[in-house]
Amino acid sequence: MTDRLLQQLNTIASLTETEEQAFVAITTTRRLRKKEWLMRQGDICRMVTFIYSGSLRLFHTVDGEEKTIQFFFENALYTDYLSFLTGQPTLENVQALEDCALVQFSRTDLEQLYQQHPVFERIGRISAERAFLSLSARNTLLTNQSPEVRYQQLIRARPDLFQRVPQYHIASFLGIKPESLSRIRKRMATR
Repeated sequence: MTDRLLQQLNTIASLTETEEQAFVAITTTRRLRKKEWLMRQGDICRMVTFIYSGSLRLFHTVDGEEKTIQFFFENALYTDYLSFLTGQPTLENVQALEDCALVQFSRTDLEQLYQQHPVFERIGRISAERAFLSLSARNTLLTNQSPEVRYQQLIRARPDLFQRVPQYHIASFLGIKPESLSRIRKRMATR
């Protein structure tokens, strides 16, 4: 299951066969059933997770209400970077929306890999930069755009989301109530 992950890493920096083998040696596989937890609030994140198949939902619980932060699908990487780096308990919950096949590796193994094969430090830096840019774009979208514009941009950027994710999770992701999403969809359908 590491084949697609290696392909992604090789788009960032070309790896030798030895480097690829060293990386594969630190990976483990894991399966989650729909609704199983990858991580719950209060856990410490010690792994980076690559989604080989399936989907995950990242959310926070605020005053008993779930606030969806992100969805992760095939070929995406996930880690709670703050918990991963600091060893502090996470505030995040990550749950399988579908059955998942995952590839994981630990921070301890990754640090050793950085020492043995410095090319992985470059891959780690570029991956962190990409994650930051994605988070920054999402924050800008949530704070500077109307719910209708956010919905339209989501349709353009991730049309597959609407076939795989329940509408109430999409509404939460957009920062609105399901009823508001229904009104937006109705208005757009009559245009």
